[in-house]
Amino acid sequence: MKFTFLLVLVGTFMLTQPAFSMIETKGSYTQLASTENKQMNVETFINLTPAKYQELTGQKLGWAKKAQLKMAQKLLKGKKAGTGDISKGLYVVLAIIGLGWLAMGLLDDWSGSDWIISLVLYFLFFLPGLIYSLIKMKKYY
Repeated sequence: MKFTFLLVLVGTFMLTQPAFSMIETKGSYTQLASTENKQMNVETFINLTPAKYQELTGQKLGWAKKAQLKMAQKLLKGKKAGTGDISKGLYVVLAIIGLGWLAMGLLDDWSGSDWIISLVLYFLFFLPGLIYSLIKMKKYY
């Protein structure tokens, strides 16, 4: 009972952390993209450095804005690469409670055989399914 409560508490914390950073990074992306009334495409934004930003706008980025820029770029790189909306922490929690196959299926858009293999391993033997899900996590993150 205590383990389940702890698992739910950690899962809730892991779910809320990316949501707050995503809100901040999306705001910084729209703010940076609208500099000098120019539309910036995703590729240009991903390759934007603080020096290039200063060159474009004449303003220096502080350390907080630099961190927001890097987080927004990382978020967009992940979206561009096709990764899903499941955070790494949620993936681990789902794998521990036996739903790693569900996370794999959602991240793969239910194509491929990884999630089917994981499902079979979870139903036959819990531990190999968990290990398989955690090993395959490298594919998604």
